[in-house]
Amino acid sequence: MSTEHKQPLSVATLAAIGVVYGDIGTSPLYTLRECFSGNYGFDVRPDQVFGFLSLIFWLLILIVSLKYLIYVMRADHAGEGGIMTLMSLAGRNTPARTATLIMVLGLIGSGFFYGDVVITPAISVISAIEGLVIVAPSYSGYIVPASIAVITLLFMIQKHGTSRVGKFFAPVMLAWFLTLALLGVRSIMIYPAVLQAINPAWALHFFVEYKKLSFFALGAVVLAITGVEALYADMGHFGKRPIQLAWFVVVLPSLVLNYFGQGALLLQDPSSIINPFFLLAPGWALIPLLILSALATIIASQAVISGVFSLTRQAVRLGYLPPMRIIHTSAEESGQIYVPTINWMLYVAVVLVIAFAKHSSNLAAAYGIAVTGTMLLTSLLVTWVAVNTWRWNRVLVGLILAALLVIDVPMFASNALKLFSGGWLPLLLGLVMFTVMTTWNTERFSLARKLHSHGNSLEAMIASLEKNPPVRVQGTAVFMSHITNVIPFALLHNLKHNKMLHERVILLTVRTEHAPYVHNVRRVVIEQLSPTFWRVVARYGWLEAPNMLEIFHRCGLEGLPCQIMETSFFMSHEALILTKRSWLRFLRGKLFITLSRNALRVADEYEIPPNRVIELGTQVEI
Repeated sequence: MSTEHKQPLSVATLAAIGVVYGDIGTSPLYTLRECFSGNYGFDVRPDQVFGFLSLIFWLLILIVSLKYLIYVMRADHAGEGGIMTLMSLAGRNTPARTATLIMVLGLIGSGFFYGDVVITPAISVISAIEGLVIVAPSYSGYIVPASIAVITLLFMIQKHGTSRVGKFFAPVMLAWFLTLALLGVRSIMIYPAVLQAINPAWALHFFVEYKKLSFFALGAVVLAITGVEALYADMGHFGKRPIQLAWFVVVLPSLVLNYFGQGALLLQDPSSIINPFFLLAPGWALIPLLILSALATIIASQAVISGVFSLTRQAVRLGYLPPMRIIHTSAEESGQIYVPTINWMLYVAVVLVIAFAKHSSNLAAAYGIAVTGTMLLTSLLVTWVAVNTWRWNRVLVGLILAALLVIDVPMFASNALKLFSGGWLPLLLGLVMFTVMTTWNTERFSLARKLHSHGNSLEAMIASLEKNPPVRVQGTAVFMSHITNVIPFALLHNLKHNKMLHERVILLTVRTEHAPYVHNVRRVVIEQLSPTFWRVVARYGWLEAPNMLEIFHRCGLEGLPCQIMETSFFMSHEALILTKRSWLRFLRGKLFITLSRNALRVADEYEIPPNRVIELGTQVEI
């Protein structure tokens, strides 16, 4: 089964422009200005302008066009993309040690992406609002409050869903890219010699001439391709073809024209480096451009936010994050979702970053490590997929990997030098998310093993209950368990305390497959264990939401009719008690207990009516 994108190609392409390319589309606001900010020791001289423009142009071609849109986006799983998808694909049919390494790399990349999501809205919105200083310098004190107001609006509208947001933003973003192109063409026509920077010889000359400084400068140039990971993560929202079409027809030409237009302006007037983007526009157009920029930066943030919603859902279903409420906002596109918990946690983090940074240049130093780190890990994982899944020639894949690493490694190393000047922020955020994901996964596995370590045999227990039955009452009882072939904890406690059993007992396990979707014919497997006991295994992909009504419907089709309002669902609720541990394991245990207390309850996760749920509590030492 695959994700079906029912929209016409033209509509989906326009919507992709409105959501997917917001981040990379607003990079002209600050990229070239940051290159000459003084942090890297460059002056606005012709050879340096040509060098930076050539580097930006070829990064757009090599990284975005060739690496991601043509190579990496081949690694889709039923139409879905993102670092978690890549981790799942790379982990197929691999030895245990290799699978563990792939999991760690995937989770590190996911952590980097979460760090990137916090920085992107902050730097994009502040950069746009800073245009106020060009219009009215006396308004500089309003930059931070205005930025926070824009961010608040952005996060408030997330609940309406990617589809509605995309339909609203698409025309605005199309106008933005057309404006970028027009501003660039206007400047290039005045100084057409700037187009010679397309020649890669200027980039090579830049490295040969400035050597050490050129290496440091990569930390600024990378700002031109921020958001590239988001377009891969957002693939499930719109499909591969619309995203590729939007890039090559609209986004890439507009970006190139604007960057070269800024370069032409700098070659004519080096003093315009204070804000080359806004100074491209004639005086009468500054206020409309400021308004359009503010709207465009809202869209820039939308690209990474919708991407992190997709990543979160994948992590929850794969068991790396605790269950949380995930709201589907479209009846047509399964990839369009809203995650309230993540939305408001991001909002608080972004507001704090804006309040403390105060200026986009302060955030530019923090940008880059998370982006280039994720790019490097993506190169390694997609190489493994190419060899292990696609069965490409190893020599060919080795050459492709070498070419990717020649770009990725220097860019990551250059940005790593920003560690103490702000780069620690996305790394810290990434480390927090990596710790949360690994803690939830390992501690949850340990808890499940402890709960089922009583040593009783399920087959023997069922045989004993059939031979010497306790008091049987009418109706159906469902006992849920994460593992098949073991006695559900709730069943043991029901027999121990209530000393009764329903006339029909279903042992239900909901299993997440290593695939985004499971076909309906494989959804439910039923096995009768005895005259009154049945085992039901419901299979879902990690992009699907389990639903008890659907499971019961499938059971009825397979010959086990069930009515949800005539069934009692027995759940075990564990009160976790932390035993003596080393200090590190103690902290992980505390984190796991906190996550467990705030996780979505099983009944809510599977949409079981509350009046049909019976919870049996017990204390468990971990």
